[in-house]
Amino acid sequence: MKWIRSLAAILILLTGCQNTAPTSSITKTNSVTSTVSPVSDSSLFLTQYVFPTSIDPTKRYMFYLHGRIIEDQGIPAISPEYGEYKYEAILEKLAGFGFTVISEQRPKNTDGMEYAERVAGQVIELLSTGVPGENIMVIGASKGAWITIAISNFLANKELNFVLMGTCDPETTQLFMQQNVFLYGNVLTIRDSVDQLAGTCQKLFVFSKGKIARHEEIVLHVGTGHGILYSPLDEWMLPIIEWADQ
Repeated sequence: MKWIRSLAAILILLTGCQNTAPTSSITKTNSVTSTVSPVSDSSLFLTQYVFPTSIDPTKRYMFYLHGRIIEDQGIPAISPEYGEYKYEAILEKLAGFGFTVISEQRPKNTDGMEYAERVAGQVIELLSTGVPGENIMVIGASKGAWITIAISNFLANKELNFVLMGTCDPETTQLFMQQNVFLYGNVLTIRDSVDQLAGTCQKLFVFSKGKIARHEEIVLHVGTGHGILYSPLDEWMLPIIEWADQ
């Protein structure tokens, strides 16, 4: 394979499609206004997870970046192999742990780098209003995890918390390393032992030495592979909450 020479091309690889324009505009880093596709009846639940207009520095904030299937199909999204992506149930359960959860439905073929800049801008907004970095967590699942890696690299902040789920396949990990994309902060990775779309993030941990405050990799044995991302399982949720509380 001829190595891809631009970081933007890495995200093209992740989408598995041509770099066509998103179906709606993506806000740049200096704005926190949502510009995703109009809310449909099936995604009305997302209105309670928009970026807050009033920020309370005493609260804990959690961003959740969904997998690509939500981009491709919208809501509901159903995989013939893994079943329905239970997006609403995932957000509800995360919020039940006391976090202010922030999440939105990305448009089809979202440019991952632009979206990473967008979320990084929202994190900066939280930090600028007095939210401690240790009270901010970004969780990414599958394509959302690769976007989360880019967010971590953009922010370069050792106090922030990041969770990468179902990611780090060897080829794309190598591409990030070639482009000097590092992990920063406190990084937890989770995957199922039989997930054929994910792998160990150890090479990326070693590559990011000195930039990561702490890291841990959890390998689950649920047996559904990438399907663990589709449901709010205690097997991956409880370790995330424990990680956030440390």
